[in-house]
Amino acid sequence: MASSLVLIFALFLAAAQSAPERIVGGTTTVIENYPSIVQVEFRTGILWGQSCAANILNTRYVLSAAHCFSGLFFSIRNRRIRAGTTNRNNGGTTISVDAVFNHPTWGSLDNDGDITVVRLSSALVYSDRIQQVAIVNQGWEAPDNSPVVHAGWGTISSGGLASALLRHVEINTINRALCRARYAPRPRSSITDNMICAGVLDVGGRDACQGDSGGPLYFQGILIGVVSWGRGCADAFYPGVSAAVSPYTNWILATAV
Repeated sequence: MASSLVLIFALFLAAAQSAPERIVGGTTTVIENYPSIVQVEFRTGILWGQSCAANILNTRYVLSAAHCFSGLFFSIRNRRIRAGTTNRNNGGTTISVDAVFNHPTWGSLDNDGDITVVRLSSALVYSDRIQQVAIVNQGWEAPDNSPVVHAGWGTISSGGLASALLRHVEINTINRALCRARYAPRPRSSITDNMICAGVLDVGGRDACQGDSGGPLYFQGILIGVVSWGRGCADAFYPGVSAAVSPYTNWILATAV
């Protein structure tokens, strides 16, 4: 199963500091364009609602952000995924969660290690709306100023309303050292080598936002990042931050089997 997972690249509850549940400035799209994205729904009482997103690794595993599957009140019974639908909280297929594997470094330094492999209680059935994602090789680095894409159902402004339909937006990767310097004065905002910064520097207006956490950052259709955190959304000075996939590729392969 692991060999089919990676394509070689040459070819209302969990919130941490700095608004980590972090699509602003984008447009609506359809699930057929991004069939590997799924909604992560949280249960509060008897009500379920989309609060994060995830990416299909294979029929039994998805990749998301660890902060969506941790915290004081976290319970595996209060998470499920919804796959194969453009619409938030409606349509497609819902599957409960069987096990969660947060990366061992999660919680050791600010938002570092914010990545998790989630095992589903039953297998997804592939279709034109449900497909696995291609991920990068271990150690690959995103070139600076490269066009990348977020997709998700998150809010369309910081603190605003979630989108009823799947949305996407194109932004650019930002030099890590520059990003690190921007965030340096802020407490608990370390930019590590395991993160990718992206946005429209000194312009803003486009970004992932609340409810997009765990969702994809794509480069040429390949998953290179998982939405993690940032200072607000679409800020001109502070880029959005994703957990880079490539530092964890070998761990993901070893876990999602």
